Amino acid sequence: MTVNMTKGQAISLSKSDGGTLTAVRMGLGWQSARKRGLFGLRTREIDLDASAVLFADKRRVDEVFFQHLVSNDGSVRHTGDNLVGGAGQGDDDESILVDLQQVPERVDQIVFTVNSFTGQTFQEVQNAFCRLVDETTGEELARYTLAGGGRYTAQIMAKVHRLGGGWQMTALGAPSEGRTFQDLMPAILPLL
Repeated sequence: MTVNMTKGQAISLSKSDGGTLTAVRMGLGWQSARKRGLFGLRTREIDLDASAVLFADKRRVDEVFFQHLVSNDGSVRHTGDNLVGGAGQGDDDESILVDLQQVPERVDQIVFTVNSFTGQTFQEVQNAFCRLVDETTGEELARYTLAGGGRYTAQIMAKVHRLGGGWQMTALGAPSEGRTFQDLMPAILPLL
């Protein structure tokens, strides 16, 4: 059963049968917003990028993004860069796979971000979402919808963090500015 998350909401990443998740996929989908132009409705291609930043005790230890597709330890993997989006209605345009059992013990948080690499604001994006899927069963666990757009070029979407012996996801939904996750580091650190 999917939980539609709101900013600040946290959910446990336990299976409905009480077991623990072993692998999750953070999916990102979007569409370019249609604009009325001289020759009717048109869309402009927008390159959103999903990134995952791995932290150990509030220190960045690794990252996964379009130029570094696999974490150094192999536990987090980006499936590839989508330069134009288009799914936006449910399918993922970009995905980041996390093998929770292989994440090194010292990594206590993984922050997921979305950036407009081409520099358009989220006012020019529609149907943008970030979702968490149990990679073993394909069941969607949680969805965070980027509603209403905004005059910013990035969003710190969510974090997956250790809690006791398991993992928890928190929807962050923090708007920011930047073309890459590196630009967002000053905004990410207070959210850890």
